[in-house]
Amino acid sequence: MSDLPDEGKSRNIGVLRRLIGLVRPHLGRFALAVATLLAASGLSLVYPMAAKYAIDVGMSSKSSVELDRIVLGLLALFVFHSGLVWVRHYSMSWLGERVVADLRALVVDRVLLLPMAWFHERRTGELVGRLASDVTTVENTVGSELSQALRNGVQLIGGLSLLLWVDWRLTAMMLLVIPPLLLITLWFGREIRLMSKRVQDEMAQVSGHIQESIGAIQTVQAFVREPREGRRYRDGVERIFQETLRMVRWRASFFAGAMGAGYLAVAAMIWLGGRALIRGDLSSGELTAFFLYTFMVAGALADLAGLWSALQRAAGATERLFAIIDTTPEIRDPEAPVPLPPGGGALELRGVTFTYASRPTQPVLEHVDLTVAPGQVIALVGPSGAGKSTILSLLFRFYDVTGGEVRLEGVDVRRLRLAELRRAMALVAQEPVLFSGTIRDNIAYGRDDATQAQVERAARDANAHDFVTSFPDGYDTVIGERGVKLSGGQKQRIAIARALLADPRVLVLDEATSNLDSESEAQVQQALARLMKGRTTVVVAHRLSTVRDADRILVIDHGRVVEQGRHAELMAQAGVYRRLVEHQVIADEPAGDAHEGAPA
Repeated sequence: MSDLPDEGKSRNIGVLRRLIGLVRPHLGRFALAVATLLAASGLSLVYPMAAKYAIDVGMSSKSSVELDRIVLGLLALFVFHSGLVWVRHYSMSWLGERVVADLRALVVDRVLLLPMAWFHERRTGELVGRLASDVTTVENTVGSELSQALRNGVQLIGGLSLLLWVDWRLTAMMLLVIPPLLLITLWFGREIRLMSKRVQDEMAQVSGHIQESIGAIQTVQAFVREPREGRRYRDGVERIFQETLRMVRWRASFFAGAMGAGYLAVAAMIWLGGRALIRGDLSSGELTAFFLYTFMVAGALADLAGLWSALQRAAGATERLFAIIDTTPEIRDPEAPVPLPPGGGALELRGVTFTYASRPTQPVLEHVDLTVAPGQVIALVGPSGAGKSTILSLLFRFYDVTGGEVRLEGVDVRRLRLAELRRAMALVAQEPVLFSGTIRDNIAYGRDDATQAQVERAARDANAHDFVTSFPDGYDTVIGERGVKLSGGQKQRIAIARALLADPRVLVLDEATSNLDSESEAQVQQALARLMKGRTTVVVAHRLSTVRDADRILVIDHGRVVEQGRHAELMAQAGVYRRLVEHQVIADEPAGDAHEGAPA
């Protein structure tokens, strides 16, 4: 996440303005919140004047009636003020939570549309950690800190105005403290902002490390790396602790200095005000009101100083979130999309060249040509890193070609809506991706409108129904994260059922049986045969049985099609294909036998 922008003074205010812009759909609630905030803050300015009146009028009266009337009025004011505070707090909290919920949705909606290349350049754990910490920072700011800033701003301006009205000379003396305090606040705020960024960056890295370790816990334990991973996590946490301590020391120094300056100003006011009272320039009530307003202004200044660093942190967090929201997906719908014509899944690659942006001088594919008639089965074979899986990614338009065209039903895939293109295809991968919901949810993942009968029919065709119904909860069985409660063969059959239910024109199989034992493979092969029947199929495989039955075999080597034909023809050529077979890169042994782990 290091490429996301850092905070800058010139951008912070604009970013916060944009965050406040998320309030626009909720203007009614915002108006209520601001109105009650202003009213409650304004009422708090009345209390010192009420104290002045009570001292100068109520206590100097020979009768207690006037004092009783003042106290009763204050009690009524307290009740009304409390009601305003409740409405203000609820409205601002509601608004803050609503804005943060909208911001979360905006970020996730954008992330889900970003291309594969964006994710390949970032660590998932760091991204998730960053989103969590940044959203939490924004949540705290919008939910409470902006409200506090507005309230303190009203009290600061109102308190200063009333101080000037009570005694402008004492106020002028007090104002001498404010300019240096503001300069110190800005300087400390900048340093704290930079330290906060370092803490947030380190937290994102630590989150990425621990998520990787937990996601690969089997490998961690198999290689006895628990101490190493634990040490790496503790080292990261210690760095966060030390940097946070440094930030705390700075904040403590700032608050102590600001408080000391405030107390010094108050002491000066007591001395000057006491002398004015002795001279008769101020009444006891006026001096009391002046002190109360002084404490109010000093408190507002101290709170605003603390909130300044919080707003700086929020500006940085918000900027990073908006940087994601503002990212324009490189892979997106065309401005004038063409409808996908009816057909049986005709595919064509015309002079396709592809290079990853991170390796611009190393082409992965060079001038690949391929024509697949509807219903044909095409097998892609070749050594590991030859470019086979890249071809599959280009079919789904996970990436755009660097040169040439990929066509479906005669239309360049870049002219089709992404949803229409991808709904016409289905992928069954080597490692099936399952989600932590129920078996039914996973089978119906691509079809929200699927009925129970359709789900069960797809499961039967995928040879999955029997094992599904053997579970106590049947199709309502929760399979755990990534389908951890299922075997490899069971997960693969669930993935095949999902593809069957999607009813695609084009089926893409990426090593779909390479990690299965003999018994599981037989059941999966039967299911795949039903799935492939009548459908255009592009398959990357190392199983000789799968390759031998293909209508055509393309041999990919170093990003080029070096041979193509049927099995017997290619064996007779004594070229790359025959060498792959003889070296058993393409073989009939299932996973777990002698040649498990042959290169892709």
